[in-house]
Amino acid sequence: MNSGQQYVHMKRDERRLFTRRRFLGQTAALGLGSGLLVPLLSSCGLSGGGTAAITFWNLFGGGDGERMVQMQNVFKQQHPEVQLEAVTLQWGGPYYTKLAMAAAGGRAPDVGIIHMSRLATFAAGGLIDPFDPAELAKYGITNDSFLPPVWANAHRNQKLYAIPLDTHPLVMFYNTDICGKAGLLDGNGRLKQLQGPEQMMDAIRAVKKVTGKYGLVMEAVGVNPWRLFVALYSQLGGQIFSPDGTELILDNAKAEQVVEFLTEVVAEGAYPSIDAAAAVAYFSNQKAGLLWNGEWEVTTFQNQKIPFDATLFPNIFGNYHTWADSHAFVLPHQMAPDPQRRAASLLFISTMLKNSLIWAQGGHIPAYLGVANSAEYKNLVPQAHYADAAANLVLDPPAWFSGAASDMENQAGAAFAAAMAKQLTPKQGVQQFRRSMEKLLRVPRPF
Repeated sequence: MNSGQQYVHMKRDERRLFTRRRFLGQTAALGLGSGLLVPLLSSCGLSGGGTAAITFWNLFGGGDGERMVQMQNVFKQQHPEVQLEAVTLQWGGPYYTKLAMAAAGGRAPDVGIIHMSRLATFAAGGLIDPFDPAELAKYGITNDSFLPPVWANAHRNQKLYAIPLDTHPLVMFYNTDICGKAGLLDGNGRLKQLQGPEQMMDAIRAVKKVTGKYGLVMEAVGVNPWRLFVALYSQLGGQIFSPDGTELILDNAKAEQVVEFLTEVVAEGAYPSIDAAAAVAYFSNQKAGLLWNGEWEVTTFQNQKIPFDATLFPNIFGNYHTWADSHAFVLPHQMAPDPQRRAASLLFISTMLKNSLIWAQGGHIPAYLGVANSAEYKNLVPQAHYADAAANLVLDPPAWFSGAASDMENQAGAAFAAAMAKQLTPKQGVQQFRRSMEKLLRVPRPF
């Protein structure tokens, strides 16, 4: 039975209570069967000791995981009176399912991490608790601590449900040696501003002449085509869903214009559909001088010691925006929050924000302005060169089935990837995307 069928059979009054049926229904809606229920709930106990004890769940692996541990260790050193139990779970759907199950079942951690693109679902489902701004202010967390658009994204229905840790946008990486030979660098050795389709295509051709291989590479399969579409469609002023996420308002003409442009970029690049690892490898091996990807690859290229820099994703259609998401701290739902643990949780979040220069070293733009405006961050290269993206970000649209690692991203990515590979025309790719979204909209909301 799929998530829609489960909720069709639920009574209206049952949706308002944390009953077992609603608990299991929410779990199914987020992509995991109920078989994991018992082991999950039995593993969430909190050991005693210390003045206060809190649990923190996150989904960070690799370099992000290492930096998160560094930040946790700083917190432990600065606040030995708080016993911190940090748990790292598998990234993506499994993490969100377990977090939802724990919140619905009354065994949630004190603090969790979510992608901001998942906030609408978790807030509407009662799976996270809102923050008290007055209490946050005691720890130096106020609205003027963040860029207005980043802070606004943390709210639902005038309530604050998340504290942003970062912004992680699509950016443009460029090989400085190759782009220098292609005549694309300014007097400071930085990439000249590229605006409009023609300038972008001219730059791709110039780089291609230098490499003898490819000009621009990018992940052309998976979810990246969706992210590229969001960035470019937003530059045209397009909206995908109504503000409440219940109606598809896609502008077909604008959508087809975006997909047509992406198809031309792929054709000019003269490379087949490649995944993220292959795109990174082509750039690393200097077979391409330009790369569209998330800034999380910064440390990859630093470790490889190739000559590179990064800049904002290009302004192709005039109204600058780029796709991005944010990692954010949340308070998973507690049926009876313990005041001492809640205070320790806010202290933990505040301390992590104030030490997020560590986090920024991995490529992410710090959300906390005390760090983002610091001399230390402004001296980070290439991180500081794309920091302005945080003021022009576009998240995944706020439908209940949307967000990081969602089926919506996968289905959208498949439609646009097929068009970019010329398996579908731009019009057919947009129509496939439209049909997929309409189908998802017909599934009854799980809350």
